[in-house]
Amino acid sequence: MGVVNVPFDVPNIQLENPAAAPHTRIGWYRSVANIPHAFAVQSFIAEMANHVGRDHKEFLLELIGKDRKIDPKTLRDEWNYGESPEDYPLNTGRMHAVIEHVTNKANWGKKMATNSGQGLATHYSFTSYVATVVEVAIVGDGEVTVPRIDIAIDCGPQVNPERIRSQVEGACVMGVSLALYSEISFTNGVADQNNFDGYEVARMNNGPMEIHVHIMPTTDYDAPLGGVGEPGMPPIAPALCNAIFAATGKRIRALPVRYQLES
Repeated sequence: MGVVNVPFDVPNIQLENPAAAPHTRIGWYRSVANIPHAFAVQSFIAEMANHVGRDHKEFLLELIGKDRKIDPKTLRDEWNYGESPEDYPLNTGRMHAVIEHVTNKANWGKKMATNSGQGLATHYSFTSYVATVVEVAIVGDGEVTVPRIDIAIDCGPQVNPERIRSQVEGACVMGVSLALYSEISFTNGVADQNNFDGYEVARMNNGPMEIHVHIMPTTDYDAPLGGVGEPGMPPIAPALCNAIFAATGKRIRALPVRYQLES
């Protein structure tokens, strides 16, 4: 889910998954483990790009490397979301395309106002390819607002484009909500939050002001279909936090963001 099946052209990668004792029973959330994995990987790529003084987009594309189709099994991904590795290889060309498309639509690199910034992230999940550019503006005493999100999805052939659009829009709202506000903490194994006064979600006044969904066109309707319900979620949090860094110079390494920018 974005850790084993990384698309990067890196010749030697070592992954370790040590056991960790949970303090409560773990359940599933929309997009499952893709969310923390995308947050870690895509935030780190942005941090590396900044460290070497490179544009994030160009650094990301270079890291992905040339267009190629990767057999998931060569990446030790025996699951591949339950789909055939022959029908659903990891296609870096499709990932390249969503990055190029969304950065073009969002006018990546444009001059931003003071305390504003753009952030980029991409992720492959549920056999679909998604890239997003999130704009943030920091107002008042460190409040994060989201004036605009551009998000491109390549899910293969589309049967009902408006259904895809609504699913991806919902993922953007849910992703912003999760990144900025939503948290469950525990005391002696019991959740501290028991309603929406404690477990905050984005409302109309603090959700994304504009969401632009860009569905990648296809001409091959014999090709296999990808998912649309969950792939929009994973890149939102890292793109948002990368935008916060562009706006403030502060790197966010733990979620939710709330209270971390207060002066």
